[in-house]
Amino acid sequence: MPKIKTFAENYPHLTRFVNEIGWIEIGESEYVNSFARAYDLGGTVYEGKPNYSSLEAAFQDLEAAIKKYLEDNGI
Repeated sequence: MPKIKTFAENYPHLTRFVNEIGWIEIGESEYVNSFARAYDLGGTVYEGKPNYSSLEAAFQDLEAAIKKYLEDNGI
């Protein structure tokens, strides 16, 4: 039986961001036109698309955006 990867294995940058820097929000919001969002104490780090084909696609988008955020900020 193949080993199932953990969330941290699938999304290492997102895991690091949430554990050390900020937080994410997933789902519809009446205030923001984005399904997937990331924030730090300074405010909005990333706002994704209004909808995704799956929850997996939303997490993949967040992972890529947070990876870029960490790289751009030398974290």
